[in-house]
Amino acid sequence: MSSTVSSTAIIAHESLQDPYAELWFAEPAGFVSLPLTALLADPETPDADRLHAAAAPLLAAAPDEMARQRFIALLALGQRMLGALREFGTVHCSVGLHRDDVGGGARPLLSLFTITWRDTATAPRAATAARAVTESAGHRHIEYLELPCGPLTISEVLRRPAPDSGLPQLPLLQVHAHLPHPDCKRLVVLTISSTAVARREEYRALLRGIVETVRFEDPMRVAA
Repeated sequence: MSSTVSSTAIIAHESLQDPYAELWFAEPAGFVSLPLTALLADPETPDADRLHAAAAPLLAAAPDEMARQRFIALLALGQRMLGALREFGTVHCSVGLHRDDVGGGARPLLSLFTITWRDTATAPRAATAARAVTESAGHRHIEYLELPCGPLTISEVLRRPAPDSGLPQLPLLQVHAHLPHPDCKRLVVLTISSTAVARREEYRALLRGIVETVRFEDPMRVAA
């Protein structure tokens, strides 16, 4: 569940009122949430109808049939990617677009922010946070923190696509935050991914800012 944070205002998302919510957080400016439920809707459902209605003007504006088919193919590819994320427990996904103004440049930087739930063996939260980054290879720049949401670890992983994947062979930076749930049986993983490896410090600071807003209890109810 999220709110969008800008330099001037906080915009409350309707998901803050979700009675089944288990996690609350604030999302910085520059991120646009992807509606997983609508994009992955089952056929002949209200969500599927809304998706078709939203896509119809774009298809109608295409200059020719080839452009329409290209748009449909890209949408299908995106749905497959989001479907794979959901199968791994991803419940939130946002695309980030920021301006790289470091060093006098102004090129756009793209990133992907995801929130994923994972089941864990029952253990103290601090132990689960530490184990999350020590049992998997490749984690570096590991930092252990105690924040209002509880103990957590922040780490970084550098990955490359498989040579036969057909994807550009660019290194992918992933900054992870592992936050064990108070029930001590699962954890939530917040991740920012980007090919802008040189901006690792900026993305790490961005993720830490999000993590500092995370709560496992409804903040509105606690405040009341």
